[in-house]
Amino acid sequence: MLETGLKNRLYSLLERSGSKAIVQFEAFFPGERFAGGKYHIGTHTITLYLEEIKGQCLQLFSSLDFFNEYIEIVFAHEIGHAEDRNLLWLADQLDLAETETERLGIALQIEENAWNFAENVIGSDNELFQVIKTHSLQPYRDQLLVGA
Repeated sequence: MLETGLKNRLYSLLERSGSKAIVQFEAFFPGERFAGGKYHIGTHTITLYLEEIKGQCLQLFSSLDFFNEYIEIVFAHEIGHAEDRNLLWLADQLDLAETETERLGIALQIEENAWNFAENVIGSDNELFQVIKTHSLQPYRDQLLVGA
């Protein structure tokens, strides 16, 4: 699993954010997506998928040199979902969307909200954060351009 020092850093980040979300750690995401983390609205639980996060870090940086920072940023993003006051409404809007373009726009808004929260926790001057955020949002923006 995670070394104690890193786990303590993550819990410190959670405390600093003001979130009361429950946190779980698992090795792999159970679905087909390459997801590093997941927030469950019903249980107010954040699950971090450690091997998936390692894979993402390797894919983006070709090494695990930034793994500790990477997992903190992914965690801050998931906390962003947990603390998004509009998430339930946006999720409902996602279900009600009539077009693919609408769905893509709402999905992008959900992700941007989480990243904006994470940026406040991590700091906007963090270069690594900006790289990961941009990389994470790019597929949503690309799909929206194609779907428009």
